[in-house]
Amino acid sequence: MTFPQIDPVLIHLGPLAIRWYGLMYLFGFLAAYGLICHLARLRDLPLDSDGAADLLFYGAVGVVAGGRLGYVLFYNPGWYLSHPLEAFAIWQGGMSFHGGLLGVVAATLIFCRRRKLPVLLTGDILVTAATIGLGFGRLGNFINGELWGRPTDLPWGMVFPGAGPVPRHPSQLYQAFLEGLVLFVVLYGLHRWRVRHGVPFFSFFVGYGVFRFLVEFVRQPDAQLGFLWGGATMGQLLSIPMIIFGVAGLFWTLRRGAAS
Repeated sequence: MTFPQIDPVLIHLGPLAIRWYGLMYLFGFLAAYGLICHLARLRDLPLDSDGAADLLFYGAVGVVAGGRLGYVLFYNPGWYLSHPLEAFAIWQGGMSFHGGLLGVVAATLIFCRRRKLPVLLTGDILVTAATIGLGFGRLGNFINGELWGRPTDLPWGMVFPGAGPVPRHPSQLYQAFLEGLVLFVVLYGLHRWRVRHGVPFFSFFVGYGVFRFLVEFVRQPDAQLGFLWGGATMGQLLSIPMIIFGVAGLFWTLRRGAAS
């Protein structure tokens, strides 16, 4: 299959260019805001619409700050050690999901402390909303023709511009489906079943970690890193602690519930 040539710029308004990638983020934030409001009512979290907007703002700051710092530390530390000011040039690209997740966790802890809200329940709601942003973000990666997969002879393999003439896995679409749609359905179902606080939060860590680990087998590793220990990618190495943390958290949460 040939990669559909989608102009990354949706429309030009004078000197202003509205890009599909930016719209994906906008759609993600708007949908996440609506979902936070809905889940707050469903799970009896004392958070009004203004509070939901504040929570989303904290989460966005955590994503950007943590994502950029994670990319600098995990994916290209040598370059940024020699060019420290480039670490602030986020418009040039370069974000780490795992770093962004740590940033969101830190921002949520601060938000909950200031608002005196239950941390686990707030985290349950925020990570569920985050799956929407993940799905839209991966669609944006696909439209931009970036973060493609490894070569494949499967019938849905695509020839991406800039990746040579060989068909490759559309790994961005795999991730949009698994990390976005599937993970959202699972976590939302847990909310509907009114599971114990913390179960959706830790399930997110397990689900994302497993999905990311599996997709990395068909995703092209970062050029500056390549394959690491035992042929693993950086994405896989960072996903392993996520899975361990999530499983341990689920065990602790469910055991605490049984004990009480």
